[in-house]
Amino acid sequence: MRSTYLIGLISLLFSIPALAHKEPKSDEEIEVQRNLQAAAYHCAPAIAQFTAERQQAWAQKVLSGRPAQRVASQLPGYDELFDSDNYDTNDASNQELMSCTPIQGTQIQNNSCVLAPEVTEGPYYHTVGHPIRQNIAELQDGLLLLLDIGVIDVETCKPLPNVLVDIWQANATGHYAGHPLPAPHLMNEEPQRGGKRSGLLSAFPRTVQHETWLRGAWPTDRNGVAQFTTIFPGYYTGRATHIHTKVFTEWDVLPNNSFVGGRLSHTGQFFFEDDINMVVDKMHPYTENPIRESRGRTRNWRDSLNIFEDSHGPEGDYNPVFKTHFLGGVVQQGLGAFITMGLNASASYDNFWKG
Repeated sequence: MRSTYLIGLISLLFSIPALAHKEPKSDEEIEVQRNLQAAAYHCAPAIAQFTAERQQAWAQKVLSGRPAQRVASQLPGYDELFDSDNYDTNDASNQELMSCTPIQGTQIQNNSCVLAPEVTEGPYYHTVGHPIRQNIAELQDGLLLLLDIGVIDVETCKPLPNVLVDIWQANATGHYAGHPLPAPHLMNEEPQRGGKRSGLLSAFPRTVQHETWLRGAWPTDRNGVAQFTTIFPGYYTGRATHIHTKVFTEWDVLPNNSFVGGRLSHTGQFFFEDDINMVVDKMHPYTENPIRESRGRTRNWRDSLNIFEDSHGPEGDYNPVFKTHFLGGVVQQGLGAFITMGLNASASYDNFWKG
């Protein structure tokens, strides 16, 4: 009876006509988002267990003595990961192994309790040309980063298989593929001072059409997870360190293995803890960032356009920050990053930037 009520409540909320894709601002939009989050909170135990199992199985692989380079290429497949014959949680040796890690048991974590808020895609998304692939790094140098992104359908509180998770990010020196330089008449532009756009420059135009590095999409598996190999993103003026995402429930594959998006169910951004950002800033090639000595990086709490704040939702209940873990004994060996998004698979947003 309770699940029937929950599904009915969520269905009623989602019957409200979808507005143009943007974070909720009006009183009506905020109330809808608040009710969605309250309903989605009932999914918290299932989602938290989902995230914890992924983290535990991954940590088990790391702590079993595999060097970072093998872990990077041999993360557990999800048929193996969720096979109950492979993981006996009552086994004493398993308990001893897991007691060495910070990932102990299931916890209800904010980043897996509620509907992920909708925020701007920004000006550097390419509506066509993102390859369907898991390794998006190409020849970009930087700290190894393995992403584990889970997707939950808040209508059912179950992992959502076969949806396309599309991601894009800046490289170690803060540039996006295809956008190397500012417009000629803006070469000497200074960042905006004050206001919501404080610290931002005008968007760099797309002038290199063929570049695709640090862009890619991959469908979730039967357990609602998409994994990517990439590098830790760099920063640029005015923005906190972040990774963009879109989730499509419908898409068409092109002959060149890129895709054209159909139904768009979510647009958001992921972030990293500032402590991790500060450590990575001291590594090569992040030390080559052209604004390192002048403007420096923007901390999460100072993110322009209130994007970091908006990514928490109107009630502040969603945590858009990755949970990160070392791939080896030291940070230089790379990081694994986990997050789970709760989304409405029935939603449909238009797929273009609103500015």
